[in-house]
Amino acid sequence: MRLREATAAVGRVSRAVTPFGRLVLVTSVAGWWLGGELGWSELVLVGATGVVVFALACLLTLGRATLRVRVGLDRRRVVVGGVARCRVDVEPTAAGRVLPSALELPVGDRVESFDVPGGNREHTEHFDIPTDRRGVVVVGPATTVRGDPLGLLRRTVTWTDPVELFAHPVTVPLESMASGLLRDVEGRTTADLSMSDLAFHALREYVPGDDQRHIHWRSSAKLATPGTFLVRQYLDTRRAHLAVVVDGDAAAYPDAEHFETAVSVGASIAVRAIADEVETSVLAAGQVAHRAAARPALDAFTRAVTGPTPLIASVTRVVQVVPDMTTAIVVTGTGLSFAELRATTAAFAPEVRKVVVRVDHSARTALSGDVLTLGRLADLPALLVGGGLG
Repeated sequence: MRLREATAAVGRVSRAVTPFGRLVLVTSVAGWWLGGELGWSELVLVGATGVVVFALACLLTLGRATLRVRVGLDRRRVVVGGVARCRVDVEPTAAGRVLPSALELPVGDRVESFDVPGGNREHTEHFDIPTDRRGVVVVGPATTVRGDPLGLLRRTVTWTDPVELFAHPVTVPLESMASGLLRDVEGRTTADLSMSDLAFHALREYVPGDDQRHIHWRSSAKLATPGTFLVRQYLDTRRAHLAVVVDGDAAAYPDAEHFETAVSVGASIAVRAIADEVETSVLAAGQVAHRAAARPALDAFTRAVTGPTPLIASVTRVVQVVPDMTTAIVVTGTGLSFAELRATTAAFAPEVRKVVVRVDHSARTALSGDVLTLGRLADLPALLVGGGLG
Protein backbone atom coordinates (compact mmCIF):
# COMPACT_ATOMS: atom_id res chain seq x y z
CA MET A 1 0.00 0.00 0.00
CA ARG A 2 2.81 2.40 0.87
CA LEU A 3 4.53 1.62 -2.42
CA ARG A 4 1.32 2.35 -4.31
CA GLU A 5 0.85 5.65 -2.48
CA ALA A 6 4.47 6.60 -3.15
CA THR A 7 4.09 5.76 -6.84
CA ALA A 8 0.92 7.86 -7.05
CA ALA A 9 2.69 10.78 -5.37
CA VAL A 10 5.60 10.56 -7.80
CA GLY A 11 3.15 10.47 -10.70
CA ARG A 12 1.38 13.59 -9.44
CA VAL A 13 4.67 15.42 -9.07
CA SER A 14 5.90 14.41 -12.54
CA ARG A 15 2.70 15.73 -14.13
CA ALA A 16 3.09 18.97 -12.21
CA VAL A 17 6.66 19.71 -13.33
CA THR A 18 6.82 22.69 -15.68
CA PRO A 19 9.20 22.84 -18.67
CA PHE A 20 11.36 25.23 -16.67
CA GLY A 21 11.34 22.78 -13.76
CA ARG A 22 12.50 19.94 -16.02
CA LEU A 23 15.32 22.11 -17.31
CA VAL A 24 16.45 22.98 -13.78
CA LEU A 25 16.29 19.36 -12.62
CA VAL A 26 18.16 17.93 -15.60
CA THR A 27 20.80 20.68 -15.46
CA SER A 28 21.28 20.28 -11.72
CA VAL A 29 21.67 16.51 -11.84
CA ALA A 30 24.00 16.71 -14.84
CA GLY A 31 26.07 19.44 -13.17
CA TRP A 32 26.33 17.46 -9.92
CA TRP A 33 27.48 14.34 -11.78
CA LEU A 34 29.85 16.19 -14.09
CA GLY A 35 31.36 18.14 -11.18
CA GLY A 36 32.02 14.89 -9.33
CA GLU A 37 33.66 13.34 -12.38
CA LEU A 38 35.87 16.36 -12.98
CA GLY A 39 36.55 17.08 -9.33
CA TRP A 40 35.01 20.54 -9.73
CA SER A 41 33.54 21.28 -6.30
CA GLU A 42 31.84 24.54 -7.34
CA LEU A 43 29.86 22.70 -10.05
CA VAL A 44 28.92 20.00 -7.54
CA LEU A 45 27.66 22.69 -5.15
CA VAL A 46 25.56 24.34 -7.86
CA GLY A 47 24.09 21.02 -8.95
CA ALA A 48 23.29 19.94 -5.39
CA THR A 49 21.67 23.29 -4.66
CA GLY A 50 19.42 22.92 -7.72
CA VAL A 51 18.36 19.42 -6.64
CA VAL A 52 17.58 20.62 -3.10
CA VAL A 53 15.54 23.55 -4.42
CA PHE A 54 13.60 21.20 -6.69
CA ALA A 55 12.93 18.85 -3.75
CA LEU A 56 11.64 21.74 -1.63
CA ALA A 57 9.34 22.77 -4.51
CA CYS A 58 7.95 19.22 -4.57
CA LEU A 59 7.18 19.41 -0.86
CA LEU A 60 5.22 22.61 -1.43
CA THR A 61 3.18 20.92 -4.15
CA LEU A 62 2.33 17.65 -2.38
CA GLY A 63 -1.00 17.26 -0.61
CA ARG A 64 -4.56 17.64 -1.76
CA ALA A 65 -6.81 20.53 -0.85
CA THR A 66 -10.27 19.57 0.39
CA LEU A 67 -12.48 22.30 -0.99
CA ARG A 68 -15.94 22.88 -2.34
CA VAL A 69 -15.98 25.43 -5.16
CA ARG A 70 -19.21 26.83 -6.61
CA VAL A 71 -19.48 29.14 -9.63
CA GLY A 72 -22.80 30.87 -10.30
CA LEU A 73 -24.14 33.53 -12.67
CA ASP A 74 -26.96 35.88 -11.75
CA ARG A 75 -28.31 35.28 -15.27
CA ARG A 76 -27.35 32.92 -18.06
CA ARG A 77 -28.66 35.02 -20.96
CA VAL A 78 -28.08 38.69 -21.74
CA VAL A 79 -28.34 40.88 -24.81
CA VAL A 80 -25.05 42.02 -26.36
CA GLY A 81 -23.78 44.90 -24.26
CA GLY A 82 -25.33 43.54 -21.08
CA VAL A 83 -23.40 42.47 -17.99
CA ALA A 84 -23.69 39.24 -16.01
CA ARG A 85 -22.40 39.03 -12.45
CA CYS A 86 -20.41 35.97 -11.45
CA ARG A 87 -19.99 34.66 -7.90
CA VAL A 88 -17.29 32.21 -6.83
CA ASP A 89 -17.55 30.49 -3.44
CA VAL A 90 -14.63 28.53 -2.00
CA GLU A 91 -15.30 26.52 1.14
CA PRO A 92 -12.98 24.08 2.99
CA THR A 93 -14.64 20.69 3.52
CA ALA A 94 -12.26 19.14 6.05
CA ALA A 95 -11.03 20.01 9.52
CA GLY A 96 -7.70 21.75 9.81
CA ARG A 97 -6.10 24.59 7.97
CA VAL A 98 -5.99 24.79 4.19
CA LEU A 99 -2.82 26.09 2.58
CA PRO A 100 -3.10 29.30 0.52
CA SER A 101 -3.55 28.75 -3.20
CA ALA A 102 -4.54 30.53 -6.37
CA LEU A 103 -7.85 29.93 -8.13
CA GLU A 104 -8.13 30.40 -11.89
CA LEU A 105 -11.42 30.73 -13.73
CA PRO A 106 -11.40 30.95 -17.56
CA VAL A 107 -13.98 33.43 -18.84
CA GLY A 108 -14.11 33.24 -22.61
CA ASP A 109 -10.64 34.07 -23.92
CA ARG A 110 -9.33 35.50 -20.64
CA VAL A 111 -8.60 34.06 -17.18
CA GLU A 112 -9.75 35.52 -13.88
CA SER A 113 -7.32 34.79 -11.02
CA PHE A 114 -8.00 35.00 -7.29
CA ASP A 115 -5.91 34.38 -4.22
CA VAL A 116 -7.57 31.89 -1.87
CA PRO A 117 -6.30 32.58 1.65
CA GLY A 118 -5.28 29.74 3.92
CA GLY A 119 -7.27 28.71 6.98
CA ASN A 120 -10.69 27.13 7.29
CA ARG A 121 -13.04 29.98 6.38
CA GLU A 122 -15.25 30.33 3.32
CA HIS A 123 -14.03 32.80 0.71
CA THR A 124 -16.24 34.57 -1.85
CA GLU A 125 -15.32 36.57 -4.95
CA HIS A 126 -17.57 38.67 -7.21
CA PHE A 127 -16.82 40.06 -10.65
CA ASP A 128 -18.71 41.29 -13.71
CA ILE A 129 -18.65 39.66 -17.14
CA PRO A 130 -19.28 42.28 -19.85
CA THR A 131 -20.46 41.16 -23.28
CA ASP A 132 -19.25 43.31 -26.15
CA ARG A 133 -20.09 40.85 -28.92
CA ARG A 134 -22.64 38.15 -29.67
CA GLY A 135 -21.70 34.61 -28.79
CA VAL A 136 -21.40 32.03 -26.04
CA VAL A 137 -18.99 32.85 -23.21
CA VAL A 138 -17.74 29.71 -21.46
CA VAL A 139 -17.14 30.31 -17.76
CA GLY A 140 -14.93 27.69 -16.12
CA PRO A 141 -13.93 25.17 -15.17
CA ALA A 142 -12.57 26.58 -11.89
CA THR A 143 -9.16 25.21 -10.96
CA THR A 144 -6.90 25.74 -7.98
CA VAL A 145 -3.19 26.16 -8.64
CA ARG A 146 -0.43 25.18 -6.24
CA GLY A 147 3.24 25.58 -6.95
CA ASP A 148 6.47 27.17 -5.85
CA PRO A 149 7.63 30.78 -6.14
CA LEU A 150 10.19 29.87 -8.82
CA GLY A 151 7.67 28.21 -11.12
CA LEU A 152 9.35 24.81 -11.11
CA LEU A 153 6.10 22.99 -10.45
CA ARG A 154 2.47 23.87 -11.13
CA ARG A 155 -0.29 21.57 -9.95
CA THR A 156 -3.90 22.21 -10.88
CA VAL A 157 -7.09 20.63 -9.57
CA THR A 158 -10.40 21.11 -11.39
CA TRP A 159 -13.44 21.72 -9.17
CA THR A 160 -16.36 22.74 -11.40
CA ASP A 161 -17.87 22.14 -14.83
CA PRO A 162 -18.00 24.89 -17.44
CA VAL A 163 -21.03 27.20 -17.46
CA GLU A 164 -22.29 28.88 -20.63
CA LEU A 165 -23.29 32.54 -20.77
CA PHE A 166 -25.33 33.44 -23.87
CA ALA A 167 -24.91 36.94 -25.31
CA HIS A 168 -28.02 37.12 -27.50
CA PRO A 169 -28.05 39.24 -30.66
CA VAL A 170 -29.61 42.68 -30.70
CA THR A 171 -33.21 42.61 -31.95
CA VAL A 172 -35.59 45.34 -33.05
CA PRO A 173 -39.26 45.41 -32.06
CA LEU A 174 -41.59 44.54 -34.93
CA GLU A 175 -45.31 44.93 -35.42
CA SER A 176 -47.37 41.74 -35.32
CA MET A 177 -46.62 39.61 -38.36
CA ALA A 178 -49.45 37.14 -37.83
CA SER A 179 -51.73 38.62 -40.48
CA GLY A 180 -48.97 38.67 -43.08
CA LEU A 181 -47.85 35.12 -42.36
CA LEU A 182 -51.34 33.66 -42.17
CA ARG A 183 -52.85 35.54 -45.09
CA ASP A 184 -51.78 33.02 -47.73
CA VAL A 185 -52.70 30.04 -45.57
CA GLU A 186 -56.22 30.79 -44.37
CA GLY A 187 -58.82 28.98 -46.43
CA ARG A 188 -56.24 27.09 -48.49
CA THR A 189 -56.24 23.34 -48.72
CA THR A 190 -53.72 20.87 -50.01
CA ALA A 191 -54.25 17.89 -52.31
CA ASP A 192 -53.49 15.49 -49.42
CA LEU A 193 -56.48 13.47 -48.28
CA SER A 194 -57.28 13.21 -44.58
CA MET A 195 -59.85 11.52 -42.38
CA SER A 196 -60.02 14.43 -39.93
CA ASP A 197 -59.94 18.09 -40.95
CA LEU A 198 -62.21 21.02 -41.81
CA ALA A 199 -62.30 20.93 -45.61
CA PHE A 200 -64.87 18.33 -46.71
CA HIS A 201 -63.93 16.55 -49.93
CA ALA A 202 -66.17 13.56 -50.67
CA LEU A 203 -67.81 10.39 -49.42
CA ARG A 204 -66.30 6.98 -49.90
CA GLU A 205 -67.06 3.45 -48.86
CA TYR A 206 -66.12 2.43 -45.33
CA VAL A 207 -63.08 0.14 -44.94
CA PRO A 208 -61.94 -1.61 -41.77
CA GLY A 209 -59.88 0.73 -39.63
CA ASP A 210 -61.85 3.89 -40.46
CA ASP A 211 -63.08 5.96 -37.54
CA GLN A 212 -66.79 5.22 -37.15
CA ARG A 213 -67.39 8.79 -36.01
CA HIS A 214 -66.98 9.86 -39.65
CA ILE A 215 -69.72 7.57 -41.02
CA HIS A 216 -72.34 9.57 -42.88
CA TRP A 217 -75.44 7.75 -41.67
CA ARG A 218 -77.98 9.57 -43.84
CA SER A 219 -76.15 8.74 -47.07
CA SER A 220 -75.45 5.20 -45.91
CA ALA A 221 -79.18 4.60 -45.29
CA LYS A 222 -79.96 5.48 -48.92
CA LEU A 223 -77.70 2.76 -50.30
CA ALA A 224 -79.32 -0.24 -51.89
CA THR A 225 -76.79 -2.63 -50.36
CA PRO A 226 -77.52 -3.30 -46.68
CA GLY A 227 -74.51 -3.20 -44.38
CA THR A 228 -72.56 -0.82 -46.59
CA PHE A 229 -71.53 2.50 -45.07
CA LEU A 230 -70.12 5.74 -46.41
CA VAL A 231 -67.54 7.82 -44.55
CA ARG A 232 -66.58 11.47 -44.94
CA GLN A 233 -63.20 12.24 -46.48
CA TYR A 234 -61.44 15.59 -46.11
CA LEU A 235 -58.61 17.61 -47.59
CA ASP A 236 -55.79 18.67 -45.30
CA THR A 237 -55.76 22.36 -44.54
CA ARG A 238 -52.45 24.05 -43.92
CA ARG A 239 -51.26 25.70 -40.72
CA ALA A 240 -48.74 28.54 -40.91
CA HIS A 241 -45.16 27.44 -40.27
CA LEU A 242 -42.38 29.98 -40.71
CA ALA A 243 -38.80 28.96 -41.50
CA VAL A 244 -36.10 31.56 -40.91
CA VAL A 245 -32.79 30.86 -42.66
CA VAL A 246 -29.69 32.96 -42.01
CA ASP A 247 -26.98 32.37 -44.60
CA GLY A 248 -23.80 31.14 -42.92
CA ASP A 249 -21.54 31.38 -45.96
CA ALA A 250 -18.63 33.68 -45.10
CA ALA A 251 -18.34 34.64 -48.77
CA ALA A 252 -21.83 36.13 -48.68
CA TYR A 253 -20.80 39.00 -46.41
CA PRO A 254 -18.20 41.73 -47.07
CA ASP A 255 -17.37 41.94 -43.36
CA ALA A 256 -18.39 40.67 -39.94
CA GLU A 257 -20.75 43.60 -39.33
CA HIS A 258 -22.96 42.52 -42.24
CA PHE A 259 -23.25 39.02 -40.76
CA GLU A 260 -24.13 40.42 -37.33
CA THR A 261 -26.89 42.50 -38.92
CA ALA A 262 -28.17 39.39 -40.72
CA VAL A 263 -28.29 37.47 -37.44
CA SER A 264 -30.16 40.34 -35.77
CA VAL A 265 -32.65 40.41 -38.65
CA GLY A 266 -33.33 36.69 -38.38
CA ALA A 267 -33.62 36.85 -34.59
CA SER A 268 -36.00 39.82 -34.71
CA ILE A 269 -38.30 38.05 -37.18
CA ALA A 270 -38.25 34.76 -35.28
CA VAL A 271 -38.98 36.37 -31.91
CA ARG A 272 -41.91 38.34 -33.33
CA ALA A 273 -43.38 35.29 -35.09
CA ILE A 274 -43.09 33.17 -31.94
CA ALA A 275 -44.78 35.93 -29.94
CA ASP A 276 -47.59 35.82 -32.53
CA GLU A 277 -47.91 32.05 -31.80
CA VAL A 278 -46.82 31.13 -35.31
CA GLU A 279 -44.89 27.86 -35.53
CA THR A 280 -41.29 28.87 -36.22
CA SER A 281 -38.17 26.93 -37.13
CA VAL A 282 -34.71 28.44 -37.36
CA LEU A 283 -31.59 27.52 -39.31
CA ALA A 284 -28.94 30.11 -38.46
CA ALA A 285 -25.59 29.37 -40.09
CA GLY A 286 -25.98 25.66 -39.42
CA GLN A 287 -27.61 26.00 -35.98
CA VAL A 288 -31.09 24.44 -35.98
CA ALA A 289 -34.03 25.14 -33.66
CA HIS A 290 -37.11 23.25 -34.89
CA ARG A 291 -40.53 24.48 -33.76
CA ALA A 292 -38.69 26.47 -31.15
CA ALA A 293 -39.72 28.75 -28.32
CA ALA A 294 -38.08 32.16 -28.07
CA ARG A 295 -35.18 31.12 -25.83
CA PRO A 296 -33.97 28.10 -27.89
CA ALA A 297 -34.35 30.15 -31.07
CA LEU A 298 -32.22 32.99 -29.67
CA ASP A 299 -29.67 30.46 -28.41
CA ALA A 300 -29.36 29.11 -31.97
CA PHE A 301 -28.76 32.63 -33.32
CA THR A 302 -26.20 33.19 -30.57
CA ARG A 303 -24.15 30.14 -31.57
CA ALA A 304 -24.21 31.01 -35.28
CA VAL A 305 -20.82 31.53 -36.95
CA THR A 306 -19.85 31.84 -40.58
CA GLY A 307 -18.22 29.03 -42.53
CA PRO A 308 -17.82 27.65 -46.07
CA THR A 309 -21.38 26.29 -46.40
CA PRO A 310 -23.15 27.86 -49.43
CA LEU A 311 -26.69 29.19 -49.16
CA ILE A 312 -28.13 26.47 -51.39
CA ALA A 313 -26.94 23.84 -48.89
CA SER A 314 -28.70 25.67 -46.05
CA VAL A 315 -31.90 25.96 -48.08
CA THR A 316 -31.78 22.26 -48.96
CA ARG A 317 -31.30 21.35 -45.31
CA VAL A 318 -34.21 23.46 -44.08
CA VAL A 319 -36.46 21.89 -46.73
CA GLN A 320 -35.58 18.50 -45.26
CA VAL A 321 -35.98 19.59 -41.64
CA VAL A 322 -39.17 21.62 -42.13
CA PRO A 323 -41.13 19.97 -44.97
CA ASP A 324 -44.41 21.53 -43.81
CA MET A 325 -43.28 25.18 -43.93
CA THR A 326 -45.64 27.69 -45.47
CA THR A 327 -43.34 30.74 -45.49
CA ALA A 328 -39.55 30.90 -45.77
CA ILE A 329 -37.57 34.05 -44.97
CA VAL A 330 -33.94 33.87 -46.09
CA VAL A 331 -31.48 36.44 -44.74
CA THR A 332 -28.17 36.83 -46.54
CA GLY A 333 -25.55 39.35 -47.61
CA THR A 334 -24.38 40.71 -50.93
CA GLY A 335 -22.54 37.63 -52.17
CA LEU A 336 -25.27 36.50 -54.57
CA SER A 337 -27.01 38.51 -57.26
CA PHE A 338 -30.77 38.92 -57.38
CA ALA A 339 -31.03 36.28 -60.11
CA GLU A 340 -28.90 33.84 -58.10
CA LEU A 341 -31.03 34.42 -55.01
CA ARG A 342 -34.22 33.66 -56.92
CA ALA A 343 -32.64 30.52 -58.37
CA THR A 344 -31.57 29.40 -54.89
CA THR A 345 -35.00 29.90 -53.35
CA ALA A 346 -36.50 27.82 -56.16
CA ALA A 347 -35.44 24.82 -54.04
CA PHE A 348 -38.46 25.53 -51.83
CA ALA A 349 -41.77 23.92 -52.77
CA PRO A 350 -43.88 26.00 -55.19
CA GLU A 351 -46.61 26.57 -52.58
CA VAL A 352 -44.14 28.02 -50.05
CA ARG A 353 -44.08 31.80 -49.90
CA LYS A 354 -40.46 32.94 -50.24
CA VAL A 355 -38.97 36.23 -49.05
CA VAL A 356 -35.27 37.18 -49.17
CA VAL A 357 -33.80 39.91 -46.97
CA ARG A 358 -30.49 41.04 -48.46
CA VAL A 359 -28.27 42.97 -46.01
CA ASP A 360 -26.24 45.69 -47.71
CA HIS A 361 -24.98 48.55 -45.53
CA SER A 362 -23.89 50.52 -48.59
CA ALA A 363 -27.34 50.48 -50.21
CA ARG A 364 -30.63 52.13 -49.42
CA THR A 365 -33.46 50.04 -48.03
CA ALA A 366 -35.66 49.05 -50.96
CA LEU A 367 -38.05 46.42 -52.35
CA SER A 368 -37.56 44.39 -55.50
CA GLY A 369 -40.26 41.76 -55.72
CA ASP A 370 -39.62 39.13 -53.08
CA VAL A 371 -36.05 40.38 -52.50
CA LEU A 372 -35.88 43.08 -49.82
CA THR A 373 -32.67 45.10 -49.50
CA LEU A 374 -31.90 46.28 -45.96
CA GLY A 375 -29.44 49.11 -45.45
CA ARG A 376 -29.87 49.56 -41.67
CA LEU A 377 -31.26 47.29 -38.98
CA ALA A 378 -33.53 50.11 -37.81
CA ASP A 379 -35.29 50.00 -41.22
CA LEU A 380 -36.43 46.39 -40.75
CA PRO A 381 -39.96 47.12 -39.39
CA ALA A 382 -40.88 49.36 -42.33
CA LEU A 383 -39.24 46.98 -44.82
CA LEU A 384 -41.28 43.99 -43.63
CA VAL A 385 -44.49 46.01 -43.79
CA GLY A 386 -43.62 47.01 -47.35
CA GLY A 387 -42.87 43.39 -48.17
CA GLY A 388 -46.32 42.30 -47.00
CA LEU A 389 -45.20 40.62 -43.76
CA GLY A 390 -46.55 43.23 -41.38
